[in-house]
Amino acid sequence: MTMGLAAEVAEVQRVYGIVGRVRELEKALASVRSRKHLMIEGPVGVGKTVLATAVAKHLGVRVFRVDGDERYTEQKLSGWFDPPVVMQKGYVRDAFVPGPLMDAMQSGGVLFINELNRMPEGVQNILLPAMDEGMIEVPKVGTIRAEPGFVIIATQNPREFVATTALSEALSDRFELLLIDYQSEAEEVEIVSRKLPDAGYELVFRCVWIARRTRTHPNVRRGASIRAAMSMAELA
Repeated sequence: MTMGLAAEVAEVQRVYGIVGRVRELEKALASVRSRKHLMIEGPVGVGKTVLATAVAKHLGVRVFRVDGDERYTEQKLSGWFDPPVVMQKGYVRDAFVPGPLMDAMQSGGVLFINELNRMPEGVQNILLPAMDEGMIEVPKVGTIRAEPGFVIIATQNPREFVATTALSEALSDRFELLLIDYQSEAEEVEIVSRKLPDAGYELVFRCVWIARRTRTHPNVRRGASIRAAMSMAELA
């Protein structure tokens, strides 16, 4: 790790209140600085969105966020024609409303897709030409080319989670993959303490301890995240 990268990691931690995650921030920052698209994967509640948002904002460019779900359409991502304007002027450029993908490309910004693998496969595939060639073809509009700096940062839950679909091999291959997991007990205690400064250390420690034990208990199918520890501390 160079001193420059170390300082950058420390700055992101300070500005966005991130506890730990030094290795993860190193890889994420190195990827996006070299304009490689980044995929952050991990269980629910490990801080994927916090990490991705911090890295995206740290770049100092416009960030366009999309939250993935099974109802998201191709038109929402790339753009669509406004029917009233089409009725008046026809299929002209002024009638086209750009979606977040087109906005990010034209501004040289970041397209942040939260839970990409909850989107339908057809929507996911729109990203391929943008990632591979830095361009997309929009019917009746023409070729949209990405400005320098355009990058995609996405998150996904592991495929065993409900309502997720596996990304195609072609799409997965275009991302730098960053796997993250639950943090250490000490880091989780610090995170909860920062969020709930009025809660005493003993209470915070007990709540984190309980949440962590559910992750290894044989009778618990899916353990509690740090959000559960925060909720317990708030309700205590």
